[in-house]
Amino acid sequence: MSLPVLPGDPAGQDVSDARHAPALRLDRIQEHLLDAFYAGRSANTVRAYRRDHEDFRTFVARQDGLAAFAATAEQAVRMLLAVEHGQANALALGYRTDMVRRQLQPATVNRRLAALRSVVKLGNTLGLVSWTLDAENVDSVTYRDTRGPGRDGVRAMVAQARERTDAKGLRDTAIVRLLHDVALRRGEVVSLDLEHYESRRGAVAVLGKGRTQREQVTLPAATRTALEAWIAVRGKAPGPLFHRLDAAGRGTGRLTGAAVYQIVRELGAGVGIATRPHGLRHSAITAALDASNGNIRAVQRFSRHRNVQTLQIYDDNRADLAGQMAALIAED
Repeated sequence: MSLPVLPGDPAGQDVSDARHAPALRLDRIQEHLLDAFYAGRSANTVRAYRRDHEDFRTFVARQDGLAAFAATAEQAVRMLLAVEHGQANALALGYRTDMVRRQLQPATVNRRLAALRSVVKLGNTLGLVSWTLDAENVDSVTYRDTRGPGRDGVRAMVAQARERTDAKGLRDTAIVRLLHDVALRRGEVVSLDLEHYESRRGAVAVLGKGRTQREQVTLPAATRTALEAWIAVRGKAPGPLFHRLDAAGRGTGRLTGAAVYQIVRELGAGVGIATRPHGLRHSAITAALDASNGNIRAVQRFSRHRNVQTLQIYDDNRADLAGQMAALIAED
């Protein structure tokens, strides 16, 4: 693949000539394009985008003649912006094929393609390129299982956590209740600091997915009781609401999303359930739809989904509309 000289490269211009100042400014923007792309996004979103862009970098580094242009994700993106439109699309399509060959889930493939398209779109907005990527998503079926372990399964997991009366048992009970009772995502749970819990109102200030400001979520009585039992052991020192615990039960730093995943997996396995943190959120949303007789608008406030169509998928799965229609037309 033949690559043009990037603006600001010594071979491309005499940097001592003031006439090249606009190109130098463009180069500075281009050199920090990913920083500009990440700016203003939540820490969890930035981490996800960084992983996706790093995966693209590793793909580029494996291509003949391109390894020198992929020492960092920033360089890989700069290279993508430097080639012709058709070459960029060919590279993106090759990346899509590579991900499919690696048997990545369609949702993962499509998210990584979207991460690439979005950063190129920013380049287009800044005038670095006059085109956008045309690589389309692969076909996928989203939210195939939106029911989770169910309320009985969640109750069993809470009971399993409460069997331990030490700090870990109290912490894990509070985490499971937040994941289910108010349908928090694990990233929302681990981002909480003690200051985000308002004991007088019994509410937590949650930084939702894709949000830049926290919103108050009122806790049910049982959830509030579980959280305050943990805080009584945790102490009132500022910092992460949930932290890792050493052998003596002392805090050793903010709990990670991976740690919450492991906690939920182990609690589920202890009662014969294979589940994950998002499965508890699924169960909560499905239960809310059942309790409200399918009031999607009300449940949208509870789940904090931006797109009501997502909840329609939950509702269809809850009611098994496809199964109902099949029963109506099936012959004896």
